[in-house]
Amino acid sequence: MVLERLVLKDKVAVVTGAGRGLGKQMALALAKAGAHVVAAARTQEQIDATAREIEAPGEGQRAVGIRTDVREPAQVDRLIAGCLDQFGRLDIMLSNAGIGESRGLGKMIWDISDDDWRDSVEVNLSSAFYCARAAAKPMIDQGSGVIINVASGTALRGVPFDMAYAAAKAGVISLTKSLALMLVRYNIRVNCIIPGFVAQAPAATEQDTEQRRDRGRFIPVQRVGEAWELGPLAVFLASDASSYLAGQGIVIDGGGLAGGCAPVGFAPVQELS
Repeated sequence: MVLERLVLKDKVAVVTGAGRGLGKQMALALAKAGAHVVAAARTQEQIDATAREIEAPGEGQRAVGIRTDVREPAQVDRLIAGCLDQFGRLDIMLSNAGIGESRGLGKMIWDISDDDWRDSVEVNLSSAFYCARAAAKPMIDQGSGVIINVASGTALRGVPFDMAYAAAKAGVISLTKSLALMLVRYNIRVNCIIPGFVAQAPAATEQDTEQRRDRGRFIPVQRVGEAWELGPLAVFLASDASSYLAGQGIVIDGGGLAGGCAPVGFAPVQELS
């Protein structure tokens, strides 16, 4: 009974930022649970590769890549229209696209330009709004749907040298709550995934491995997360197994926030005797 509720057979999912990293792994997980997938990102070659990987096992899941810049509302509208043209329905809208290293990264507030701020807010917050707006109407028309936004643990902490990103992701959490209350009456559930330190891809060098090992020492589970680990959570939130969840932000961070990670930019110093 429980496992049956996790099955997404013949559901249709749109996943933004699906060309690599977390988005790709979540798209693959949704497909393994039975969903057909529309993979969206700005790089056509990457989303085509994701689509081929989804269809490779030959188990009936279909996938298509639609090049989309989620900062552009017209392109998001075209993405949803393309999904409906291909599959006739939309069951899951997973808004994952974002830029972790915003253009104002590392700058003092007086050095952050208007363009720096706007670009980070557009790609990390406005895109989630554009996707939800475009997806809501067809979901209402069919009488059901799930919207999953992806925020970040930085939204729940002060991040002085990446404040545009942190503020945008905090907005995603608030947007999720507001959308959930607006759309629940139409049988549309809206929830949010809040990742902590998660590697976008396997370590490419020994230096990468060492850096991740060092960072993992400050996380209660003693390691950084792997991109595939977000897949099962995405499946759960997309499925009937989470039918009583609405407006929630699910933190997946290896216990980082619960364990009281040191403040951003803090490094303990101890004198040697």
